[in-house]
Amino acid sequence: MSTLLDLLPFADMDRLALGFWSFLVLLGLIFLRAPIGLAMLLCGFGGWYYAMNGNPTPLLAKLKSETYTTFSDYSLTIIPLFLLMGQFATLSGMSQALFRAAESFLGHRRGGVAMAAVGACAGFGAICGSSLATAATMSKVALPELRRYGYSGGFSTATLAAGGTLGILIPPSVILVIYAIITEQNIAKLFLAAFVPGVLAALGYMITISIYVRLYPDAAGTRAAMPMSERWRALGATWPVLLIFGVVVGGIYLGWFTPTEGAAIGAAGTGLVALLSGSLSWPAFKECLLGTGRTTAMIFFIILGASFYNGFLALSGVPQFMADWVLSRELNPWVVLSVVLLFYLVFGCLMDSLSMILLTVPIFFPVISAMDFGMTTEEIAIWFGILVLIVVEVGLITPPVGMNLFIINAMDRETPMTSTYKAVLFFVASDILRVALLVMFPAITLFLLW
Repeated sequence: MSTLLDLLPFADMDRLALGFWSFLVLLGLIFLRAPIGLAMLLCGFGGWYYAMNGNPTPLLAKLKSETYTTFSDYSLTIIPLFLLMGQFATLSGMSQALFRAAESFLGHRRGGVAMAAVGACAGFGAICGSSLATAATMSKVALPELRRYGYSGGFSTATLAAGGTLGILIPPSVILVIYAIITEQNIAKLFLAAFVPGVLAALGYMITISIYVRLYPDAAGTRAAMPMSERWRALGATWPVLLIFGVVVGGIYLGWFTPTEGAAIGAAGTGLVALLSGSLSWPAFKECLLGTGRTTAMIFFIILGASFYNGFLALSGVPQFMADWVLSRELNPWVVLSVVLLFYLVFGCLMDSLSMILLTVPIFFPVISAMDFGMTTEEIAIWFGILVLIVVEVGLITPPVGMNLFIINAMDRETPMTSTYKAVLFFVASDILRVALLVMFPAITLFLLW
């Protein structure tokens, strides 16, 4: 065994150098299309093995303890509950009700049906918590209507891809839960801090649509205005969404119940709505449970891989080295933050949001939290979390490999991907302007907490 180690180029390196080499190995595995959870798990295993000079005993001991300690964390139970809530919401017809209500008030305006799709995505994101699920669900509802009223294919798909990103920004958000667990922050405060940036995102997308249809008038058709009585009737049909969102998020923030209890209440509420609507048959119920189980297993495997890899990075000293190096250079905190956000923007195009959060937050968070931004440590943690969430969200719609773009394209094969790319750049510009605004004015994110 020692002979094999001696042949490796990094066998004689110290743990810090081994930690930096592991990044290259991890990126290589990702580019070879290895599942991200498996890639992090292999790098974690290999890193621990070589750091212990080929002694498998510490690695086997960690395998035994890490698996139990990771999945026995009570906070993780919130994830399958929010996922089940999204499954029930998709089944119950809430997406159709939200789109009809938004369309009744906005559909007659120039670009109004696209604006309605964004508004419906924001509403559905409030009870779903997943970007890909929001994009896929709302596409089934809104895409036929957009085509019906003469909206171009590229503009339609770009709108729905961008609107889908609201699923992880509007609370409750699975990604925010993961961030809260990693950084040991209050989930309720993170949910509250995400609310205003989420509303700004939806408004920014609507403004983007308004600008786009004026630059390209042929990209959107028109439809007749609906009578006011029909508008209020359509709005009234969305009461389950408003009630569930108010009870879950409001109850968590007011301290009526814990985030996990709130997720359980939300799942039960959406399940009851689906049952009363007649769409929750026994086969549909089983499919909801299976869908939740599959997604939960995928997320938990990524969490396990990240846990092993981040444990190895902590052993190698890379996070502490990075923090000490940045602080010793006395760099401007705003410059450091801008570089970190640029990193997220670039790599967000290549990796999914959950993997990015799990992989990078343990490295970047100690650096950012140690710098002076004129705020408390908790405020910096919450503000940074929202910024990271937004920038990772931008990666979901940034060409060439934004995940939401592929989800929408798979549902509309008639539209060339290049047409979607051209239109979605307008939404990316809106996102970048929003990030700049939130960086310059942290109070926009934090004022609800004061």
